[in-house]
Amino acid sequence: MQAVEALVTQGMPIKRGDALYRAGEPFKALYAVRLGFLKTSVISEDGREQVTGFHMSGDLMGMDAISGDRHTCDAIALEDSEVCELPFSDMEKLSRQIPALQRHFYKVMSREIVSDHGVMLLLGNMKAEERVAAFLLNLSRRFQTRGYSSTGFHLRMTREEIGSYLGLKLETVSRTLSRFQDQGLIKVQNRLIELTDVCALKQVLNNEQGA
Repeated sequence: MQAVEALVTQGMPIKRGDALYRAGEPFKALYAVRLGFLKTSVISEDGREQVTGFHMSGDLMGMDAISGDRHTCDAIALEDSEVCELPFSDMEKLSRQIPALQRHFYKVMSREIVSDHGVMLLLGNMKAEERVAAFLLNLSRRFQTRGYSSTGFHLRMTREEIGSYLGLKLETVSRTLSRFQDQGLIKVQNRLIELTDVCALKQVLNNEQGA
């Protein structure tokens, strides 16, 4: 850990709306999110934005560029954030010297692959209600893992960005959240979400899986 810390740069602030990196830029480093919230997205041929992920403290960003040496997506701060830069060439050298570090990186990359598979499952098999329920439950688990409340949190992203990520229209996301609130599953106040019945949210998924 001391060797890794020696490579890590001081926290680099990123203002809300600014880019950490852009698609096509050369790959130089991985970035550990220290504070804040970011999104990754790609621009389709017709100019539409497709959100590919949301990233919070503890997440590692930039692995999209490892194979091709250029970033394949934009990474934009959704709020004032801070990241630590890990120069990749130095990390490679260190990983060869410390097998435990190399194994840790394999685990991190494997986790990213599993996460991507989860998104594909969302987009391929689930109806709108299942997609939104899965999204809220996933955020809940991620906040809990980091020591925050698992039942009450602010959505840093817009309804439109959620829709882009889940493959749903803005109106569908808004209607689904309103329906969940009417059913007593959640409470919504602007961007503040409270999960009032986590078991019922899970049941939304279980019902679909058992159908």
